[in-house]
Amino acid sequence: MSLPTDATAALEAFQAVGGWEQRARLLMQWGEQLPALADADKVDANLVHGCESLVWLVGHLQDGHWQFAASSEARMIRGLVALLLARVNGLSTDQLQAVDLPDWFNQLGLSRQLSPSRSNGLNAVLQRMRELSRTQY
Repeated sequence: MSLPTDATAALEAFQAVGGWEQRARLLMQWGEQLPALADADKVDANLVHGCESLVWLVGHLQDGHWQFAASSEARMIRGLVALLLARVNGLSTDQLQAVDLPDWFNQLGLSRQLSPSRSNGLNAVLQRMRELSRTQY
């Protein structure tokens, strides 16, 4: 399966940097580029459960492809969520169900830096995306 354009860009960027410090800086930059979520979307109904940090997620289907937006106040989580959005935005419902989260972060060279709680949180975000995709089409 080919990657969405943003995911390919993320992969190239992360594979081009060497050490963890550079990756961490790049991760923060991706988080800073995440478009702000409207205050109206920062409601309990959009809160992802299973994250230690507050993460809000909204998604909609556009011409058969998913577009998600998310926000978090935690800088590291915002970066990780931005990379997850790069991987899933533009996918069909079936493609979304097939996303391999550990493999994606492994390709980015970030899997070793994912603590179990961060990993669980990202899995919760992906599960929420999948729930939305099952209920909205």
